[in-house]
Amino acid sequence: MTDPPDPPPTAESTRDQDHPRETRPTLDRRTLLGGLASAGMAATAGCAKKAHSMLNRPTPEQVSLSVKTVPADDDPVATRIARYLVTRLQQVGIDASVQLLRREDLLIDVLFKQSFDLYVWRLPDLSDPDRLRSLLHSRFAVEPGWQNPFGYANLGVDDLLTRQRRLPGSRRQRVLATLQRQVARTLPFVTIAFPSEVRAVRNDAVAHVGDPSLHSPLSYCRLDATDPDATTGAAEPETTTESDRRTLTATLSDARQTESLNPLATEYRDDWTIPELLYDPLARAVGGRLRPWLARYVDWHSDAGDGGPVATLTLREGCTWHDGTPVTADDVAFTYRFLSDTSLGRMESPLPAPAFRGRTTLVDSAMPLDDRRVRLSFVPASRRVARRALTVPILPRHDWEDSSEQANVPGVQNGPVTRALVRDNFPPVGSGPLRYESRKIRNSLTLVRNDEHFLHRGDTGGLPTAVDGFDVDALRFRVVPSGAVARDLVLDGEADLSASPLSPDAVRPVGESNEVTLHVQESHSPYHVGFDVRSAPLSNGRFRQAVAQLLDRTHIVDEFLDEFARPAVSPLAATGSVPAKLQWSGEDPLFPFPGSDGELAVDRARQAFVDAGYRYSDDGELLAR
Repeated sequence: MTDPPDPPPTAESTRDQDHPRETRPTLDRRTLLGGLASAGMAATAGCAKKAHSMLNRPTPEQVSLSVKTVPADDDPVATRIARYLVTRLQQVGIDASVQLLRREDLLIDVLFKQSFDLYVWRLPDLSDPDRLRSLLHSRFAVEPGWQNPFGYANLGVDDLLTRQRRLPGSRRQRVLATLQRQVARTLPFVTIAFPSEVRAVRNDAVAHVGDPSLHSPLSYCRLDATDPDATTGAAEPETTTESDRRTLTATLSDARQTESLNPLATEYRDDWTIPELLYDPLARAVGGRLRPWLARYVDWHSDAGDGGPVATLTLREGCTWHDGTPVTADDVAFTYRFLSDTSLGRMESPLPAPAFRGRTTLVDSAMPLDDRRVRLSFVPASRRVARRALTVPILPRHDWEDSSEQANVPGVQNGPVTRALVRDNFPPVGSGPLRYESRKIRNSLTLVRNDEHFLHRGDTGGLPTAVDGFDVDALRFRVVPSGAVARDLVLDGEADLSASPLSPDAVRPVGESNEVTLHVQESHSPYHVGFDVRSAPLSNGRFRQAVAQLLDRTHIVDEFLDEFARPAVSPLAATGSVPAKLQWSGEDPLFPFPGSDGELAVDRARQAFVDAGYRYSDDGELLAR
């Protein structure tokens, strides 16, 4: 089956035009003043006004751009990509610089303040194509979080994002193919590569059964202690104490997890595994299928006319929050209302939780039927897409309802914000298989097994037999400053596994050890370069295309990721739904790198900016229009 033809070009929000401005002759200021004097006052008022305008016309300045990212200790790959991009921009006459920020500061600037020109980071997980809707739809361009931080507005893309939600099977795939071509051509961001996440586990501590991700709620459930004495604790006696319990130690590169366990705080959440160990969703992806989790049964009803699907969910029996309070259907209904508006109607406009915006927009209403049953009504969408909404964390009403009041935090948010979005959430009250015990800020975080959880009570109906709870008493995350330190701790036996991926330069030494097993998984979160398309010059689509050409993905993967990545053009490359025209075959099929073997053909690269309507000074500087 061939791909359907692309739709005609649609309006994109821009402030620059894609054709060059008329070139005018320059005029020396002294000559102009002399001409005015010799003419006396004979010039008409209109001519004088025109001359005054010419006098005050600013001389075009060099295009100046800043590329924001994190320091090498946080992510060496992102740092190297940013520096590489800045070098290329400088080669084509742009005054470019790198600005290094802490992770949370980068995310605040990008996701909340929209204060950036370009940035280098990783996109959120894109394992489901519907996640592109909140990322790119124009209705989200004014919202915080991973809701269109680029300011991108394309009516054709909006329509495709809406249609893909409603269509089943092959019809949806055809729409997704057209959508990907539109995004790849108009470039709100440039997809670079999907990295392989490599983690290490000591063979004398645990045996890993199942998928290779290692650092996920399900994988931790599948870690079987091979020798209790080999972990950082001792053998489990009849009565477990802190000194003799079995504790698994994992290295963690993200110290923010010790500063906030708020599942709604987007600026603290790149890695969702720890909150997912503390909070249960109604359903969870297991083995590629969405299976009941906190809910034991999900019964789908016939779609109501022109509306969306409807489902009745029955919670597992005996589930409690970590403080002993029963989990009820009222908590579920409250969660969907709260995530849609964390002010609970107190503000003039709703303040949704940014982290779950795409999923909560799928739910039209949530109504408790009794203590254990809740009915969810969805907006018009296929059941396959609607099921995404079942994966949000369920929150205890008694712990979060009072967080709906306003909390002004200067420098973090634009406009009002609720306390729910900024509280650090210690201690967290969830219902998950692990519960919070202690922390040392920017040093460590310790979670312990929640014996009241349904997994540990043997209520595993609807789940594979391998998912049967934790085989250790505690999970301790030890914060490390770099991948090299994580490598050394695992090799020396001071840590049992690496929760955060190892840096590419740390992989080979670990792989040479007979005492450690490496687990490799391709991520669904690609490295990318994001553009602020709200203002010039990045509002010019052809300018963005010229920048995209500067990124030699093959060179980036070989040199910065040590080949532990797969170059890609589409952000959905890891889903297997990429159209033939966007398949990676050694170069970008739309905007190929002007050069070879990593070397930029500068003249060809500069010509792309001229074609976008820009001109160069005699000194080779690219001039703003």
